[in-house]
Amino acid sequence: MAKKSKTAITPTREQDYPAWYQEVIKASDMAENSPVRGCMVIKPWGYAIWENIMHQMDAMFKQTGVKNAYFPLFIPLSYLEKEAEHVEGFAKECAVVTHHKLESDGEGGLKPAGKLTEPLIVRPTSETIIGESMARWTTSYRDLPILLNQWANVVRWEMRTRMFLRTSEFLWQEGHTAHATESEAKERTMLMLDIYTKFVEDSLAMPVIRGRKTVSERFPGADDTTCIEAMMQDKRALQAGTSHFLGQNFAKGSDIKFQNEEGTETFAWTTSWGVSTRMIGGMIMVHSDDDGLVLPPRIAPAHVVILPIFKKDEDRRTIMESAQGLKDALEEKQFHGRKIIVEIDDRDIGGARGWGWVKKGIPVRIELGPRDIEQNSVFMARRDNPSNQKQSIDREEFIDQITDILDNIQDSLFNRAVIRRKENTFEIDDKKEFYKLYQKSKGFNNGAFIMSHWCGSEKCEEKIKKDLSVTIRCIPFDSPTEEGRCICCDNPSSRRVLFAKAY
Repeated sequence: MAKKSKTAITPTREQDYPAWYQEVIKASDMAENSPVRGCMVIKPWGYAIWENIMHQMDAMFKQTGVKNAYFPLFIPLSYLEKEAEHVEGFAKECAVVTHHKLESDGEGGLKPAGKLTEPLIVRPTSETIIGESMARWTTSYRDLPILLNQWANVVRWEMRTRMFLRTSEFLWQEGHTAHATESEAKERTMLMLDIYTKFVEDSLAMPVIRGRKTVSERFPGADDTTCIEAMMQDKRALQAGTSHFLGQNFAKGSDIKFQNEEGTETFAWTTSWGVSTRMIGGMIMVHSDDDGLVLPPRIAPAHVVILPIFKKDEDRRTIMESAQGLKDALEEKQFHGRKIIVEIDDRDIGGARGWGWVKKGIPVRIELGPRDIEQNSVFMARRDNPSNQKQSIDREEFIDQITDILDNIQDSLFNRAVIRRKENTFEIDDKKEFYKLYQKSKGFNNGAFIMSHWCGSEKCEEKIKKDLSVTIRCIPFDSPTEEGRCICCDNPSSRRVLFAKAY
């Protein structure tokens, strides 16, 4: 009987995927649960990933004319009430502030005092509060378009939480724009989805399917919601980003009016779009393995770690000088607009040192000992390869090739994810086969991405959701028009949609 290989993370993905996910976060020192229920503490290694996401996406936004702003965390209840469908969509998740101070309860404790004349909602999203400002800033078509984004935190009170994927408070960016014409607003909606697609695929190495949400899955109050969906290793889907065409709904609620070129007063057309720290959770679940986190180089907090190896104290100075020289040479290079970042770890903790960096997911590990210095070489391991797979490489060659090595790792991770999705995406036309696949799929194998026909009925959509916990993730843009029969009711259908279990 073959001996099972030992893994750094237990349980493994196949043994218990949710527990594996939490252990990867813990072992990589990315985040931890907060004393505040449903919230998390993002530690430096995890926050550095978010900083890289912010910096890269922020530059992409600004290239299209978007400017950053900041709006209040608190939103008056009356603002949300202006848009009935919107408030209904978020009502169960809202945190509400009703008092503005604390006073002694006479028994050594504190109690709320100073009741507010109007309750304040802790920001679940900012359409209504930003709409109020847009209304004041807009009088003429010359004031448009308004292209805004804010990097902020939001609160959506969650009952079941999981770090990065679903927490009561999370970090995100939310873009909000106002336009003079419907076509311009629709164009902006798609432009931002294009940016999300490029970023997620190029920087996070996560292949996505682009499409449109069904009516029941749209953002509350939107005319249309577009999205990108990614497959996790357990075959579940994760919505990695959304861009919404809001029509004139929020403009009417917030009174965003302007005089057009013909001199007629009309309502603006608005959009909103956002991604969050949820993307980090997706990145973890797409790339990581049973030894820990695996980071795409373009988003990693550091690219290379140098592990000096010396058995004699007299070797220490020579090896550390060599390590510092290697670090300096590597950090003179640029990788996709960012300086290559190198860590030197000389802690005397034995094998735990190397395994620690494996679990943190750093793309390249370098061991540097006396023999390597004598041979002018380095001993290299790549995180996209098995942990015990290492190679000796000429030092100067390594310095010259480091950007190519990192690009190769990035491409390798993306291609793996593409192959995994392709191998687990099927077209199914038989209802029994469809139900059988999802009813038997549990744990690490949560089914697949299924492309099946749907008649457009919300009743069919809801029945499948109720029976199987499977939802229509999107109507893919590249799904061709073709004759078929609805997978649920057998009525005529003209297009396949994407079904999956989801986070």
